[in-house]
Amino acid sequence: MSGKGTAVIFLHGFGEDGNIWTELLKDFKNVYQLIVPDIPGSGKSEMLEEENVITTGRQVSIEDYAEVIKVILDKEIITVCTIIGHSMGGYITLAFAKKYPEKLDKFGLFHSTAFPDDEAKKQNRLKAIDFIKANGAYAFLRTTIPNLFADRKHQTKIEELIEEGRNFTPETLIQYYQAMMNRSDTTDILKEFNKPILFIIGEKDNAIPLKSSLQQCYLPSISHVNILEAGHMGMIEQAEKCKIIQHFRVFFGKSKRDISPQTMADDGTFSNEFLIKNSFYYFCIVCN
Repeated sequence: MSGKGTAVIFLHGFGEDGNIWTELLKDFKNVYQLIVPDIPGSGKSEMLEEENVITTGRQVSIEDYAEVIKVILDKEIITVCTIIGHSMGGYITLAFAKKYPEKLDKFGLFHSTAFPDDEAKKQNRLKAIDFIKANGAYAFLRTTIPNLFADRKHQTKIEELIEEGRNFTPETLIQYYQAMMNRSDTTDILKEFNKPILFIIGEKDNAIPLKSSLQQCYLPSISHVNILEAGHMGMIEQAEKCKIIQHFRVFFGKSKRDISPQTMADDGTFSNEFLIKNSFYYFCIVCN
């Protein structure tokens, strides 16, 4: 934990640890009190064992990881915070928001989604589990990490992340996949949370596609949306632009009611044509 001011927790995603935020957060400690934990099984944190989870007799769940965040807040005597979650970290953020909404003044989904896995996604995760069992964690991450980036401009960082993959056990990655597969639809949280929600979206994200990301942006009462020309790793691919998180308290841009219906798709999301024509990669939606 470092810095002072409003407490902000940054949660990393699958196959990462808290160091994934290092470049992005260099200046943040001057603005916020930063808490950047390693999710159990990553970095310096031990893997959650099934006998130690909050509800015994089942597999470890996303909700169990959210309970770990609650323990951290209690230990640090923090009553209210902001949580920014990348990918799987976003799933944990949503689980935390569902159980402890009073402890959040706002939260952010960083290349993440409230939608559950569809059947195709679940099948892909099952295939990944089979690969991990057969070849190990490092071999799996070596094949998947490059695909998280929109291009190879960050090859050095890609290679660093691959090497850090040696620190993961197959059991940890499998536990993560099972938890993600079994997570529930949390779009109700987006609808019911009456404080600001940040969405950071990658235009070229293969893991959380742009269209799917946009479909959830109109659900909250206040959405703060930033679309990056990036893949799934915006904190590396466009670190400078991601520093807009520092100004999460300031909302500007157009509200949903100020944008003509022609710019929106039938499902209430903003069309790609609108985004491209207007180069409008940063906007705010306020729903009445």
